[in-house]
Amino acid sequence: MLSTYTLPRAGFALLAALVLSACSNGRELRDERAELDNFYLGHAIVVAENATVGPASRRATAEEWQESLTAEMRRRFARYDGDRLYHLGVSVDGYVLAMPGIPLVAAPKSVLILGVTVWDDAAGGKINDTPHRITVLESLSGETVVSSGLTQSAEQQMQNLSQNAVLAIENWLASNPDWFPPRVQGPDPAPQPQTAAADAAQPPA
Repeated sequence: MLSTYTLPRAGFALLAALVLSACSNGRELRDERAELDNFYLGHAIVVAENATVGPASRRATAEEWQESLTAEMRRRFARYDGDRLYHLGVSVDGYVLAMPGIPLVAAPKSVLILGVTVWDDAAGGKINDTPHRITVLESLSGETVVSSGLTQSAEQQMQNLSQNAVLAIENWLASNPDWFPPRVQGPDPAPQPQTAAADAAQPPA
C-alpha cells in the first residue's frame, strides 16, 4: 500500500508562502521528452484522502484529484514504450486552489504538494523508500497573472497543477538514470542460407 503523510497546516501555509519561482508549463508534450530508457508505466495510484487544504482555498474531493492526476500521468507517460514495468504511487499531501473574493493585493496562487514513490515491477519493490516531495505552482498565463481564482474554475486549476506536477515527476525520474536500465539489445540475426534457386542463379566460377 502507498504510505501517506500529512503536512501540518502551519507548515503548509509557510511552505506555500516560500515558493517563489513559477514552475514549468506541463500542458504541452514536447518532442524532446526526458530519457527514461526502458520505462513503461504500469499502475498509476493516487491517494488524496489526507490532503491538507491550505488557507483561502477552494475544496476538491479525493476522487477529483485522483482523476486529474491519473489522467495526466497516463497522457504524459504514454510516450514511453519500454519493456520494463514501473508503477507510480502519488499522495496528495496539500493544495491551495485560489478562490475568488481574495483582495488582489494578496495575488493568491494555486499550489500542489505531492509525495511520489516508484515501484520496479521486476524487482518487486519500491525504488525510493521515502516518498519524494514535489511542490508546484500554477503556470503563469494571462488568466493566472492576477489570480486564477478570478478567471478559472476549480477543475481548470486542478488540471493546470496536475500537468505541472506530472512534468516535475518526469524530470525527477530522468534525474535518476540508474533506476532505468537500457533496453537489452538482442544479437544480430544470423545470415540466412541461400536457397537452391538462389544458388542456381549464381554464375559459374
